[in-house]
Amino acid sequence: MTKVITVANQKGGVGKTTTAVNLAHGLVLEGYRVLLIDLDPQGQCATILGLDPEPGTFNLLITDVKPTDAIRLTDRENLLVILGDRKTATAQTVLSVQRNPISYTRDKLFPSVEEDQIDFVVMDTSPSVGELQEQALWASDGVLIPCAVDYLASDGVFNIAVSLKRIHDEFDWNGKIIGILPTFYDDVTRESKATLEDLEKRFGTILLPPIHRATILRECAVEGKTIFELAPNSRASSQYKNLVDIVLSWSNNKNV
Repeated sequence: MTKVITVANQKGGVGKTTTAVNLAHGLVLEGYRVLLIDLDPQGQCATILGLDPEPGTFNLLITDVKPTDAIRLTDRENLLVILGDRKTATAQTVLSVQRNPISYTRDKLFPSVEEDQIDFVVMDTSPSVGELQEQALWASDGVLIPCAVDYLASDGVFNIAVSLKRIHDEFDWNGKIIGILPTFYDDVTRESKATLEDLEKRFGTILLPPIHRATILRECAVEGKTIFELAPNSRASSQYKNLVDIVLSWSNNKNV
């Protein structure tokens, strides 16, 4: 059965897209077939994968394009994508005024996942608050929340938690938070250490091992490669591989 994972935080600059792309490719390297969907108007999933942004998400949500016409193959075997670009912002605006059911995004984007034998759908969302983001959260079996280890780091996490509670109460969402992923962690600075300690106190067992700040992760976008391709023996690669293992453990839990 296909598992849907939404990567979300209502605060920008926390490594959402980096996490979504590397998680998707990491799952592929473990032998799974994965569909990566870019719901962020910046269209950076394409950039990290060395592809050109295109209005695939917009076309699916707003026009009568079939999912099979919007899904793209990549040169990574078993990694499929629905790419986004600036038009995704228009889709957000349209959805905000149409008053569609909460299931609208799921019904538009996912009808072919079983036919295509997709094991995981990974959705990258924008930091803005809106109908598209809420529908993506509702469509997910699990939510992964990247959280930059800096001042006011917990604000975005709390905002997502509030959104998830409301979706649960009003729309019977029955998914789970996979975990909160600290990003840009620097074990040299006092602020970074203090913030991580604060996150541990606030969120306890759902706080995942951190991803350290690493120049190589920025270089991935420049090269159009994932961390597993550009620097497979790096610390960052090892840390994202650990995240993949955590997600697989969550997925294999019978209660999920």
